[in-house]
Amino acid sequence: MKLTRIAAAAALALALTACGGGGGGGGGGTAAPAGSGGLEKTRLLIGVVPVPSSAPLFIAERRGLFKQEGLTVTTEIIQAPQAVMPKILNGSMDAFLTSYVSLMAINDSGAARLKLLQHSQEAAPGVAGVVVAKDSPVRTAADLKGRTIAVNVLKALGQTLTNAHLQQAGLKPEDVKYVPVQFADQLAALSGGQVDAAWLVEPFLTAAKKAGARQIIDTTSGVTAGVPIDGWGVSEDWLARNPRTAAALHRALAKAQEIAGADRAAIDEVVPTYTQIPADAAKAMTLGRFSPRADPASVQKLADLLRGYGYLKAKVDVARLFATIGE
Repeated sequence: MKLTRIAAAAALALALTACGGGGGGGGGGTAAPAGSGGLEKTRLLIGVVPVPSSAPLFIAERRGLFKQEGLTVTTEIIQAPQAVMPKILNGSMDAFLTSYVSLMAINDSGAARLKLLQHSQEAAPGVAGVVVAKDSPVRTAADLKGRTIAVNVLKALGQTLTNAHLQQAGLKPEDVKYVPVQFADQLAALSGGQVDAAWLVEPFLTAAKKAGARQIIDTTSGVTAGVPIDGWGVSEDWLARNPRTAAALHRALAKAQEIAGADRAAIDEVVPTYTQIPADAAKAMTLGRFSPRADPASVQKLADLLRGYGYLKAKVDVARLFATIGE
């Protein structure tokens, strides 16, 4: 069983180490020049992940929304927020795309104090799911008892969502074994028999189905419908040092978020520019919802699931996750 062009392109995107979104270099430590409208900084370095959730930032760049706010934004491709915490803490990177799970986990660990500046995407049916090989005897979630499931990262979103559906099917999380396998390698692991099932997100989920895999759980529907996926994070210290810059960045991202939520074509237009996913593949992907803000109850539900499975030590005060932005 081979990866299709969609998965191959996505794998290539995940291998990239840098991407220019603002047409310039540097950014994290540049102070604002005179006449910049009172912004503490005008040049920002923002970490992006080559997934659809990053689209609003590139929409903002393409539509001149950063320029309207007096900002010049440069982007850097990142693989996980944890890996760029040194840059966030020393101020060389200003903001970054982060999953809600990662943001809460980093705060829980004490490694940093982070806030969500702007929501990006919440789940919709078909965005992520558990698949098995075409000839697998596994037909339902209950059939996964005693089986091995590949997830991209242990004790993160995939494992949390899958656990919730396993429990609904009468299983306990410990009834299965989770193993970490990168998305780009999961289909090969599945077809080679190294794992019995795999949790995949777009565009890898579409690729797996085209290659013959069968989806047995839609992990972004039912008991986990509407779960918040990710947004733009900053450190509490950065917010305190740059309140006017934070407000300007938030305004630009919020406007782009509205465009993304209302116009799928705007997302399809930019995704190939920073992921190397072909335009036809971008248009074929199932996307989540690009809402202006996350539903606090859904965020709390996710936080409670994480703590219930032992992935967080402390109870999360959801209200404190979000940045308070002054205009």
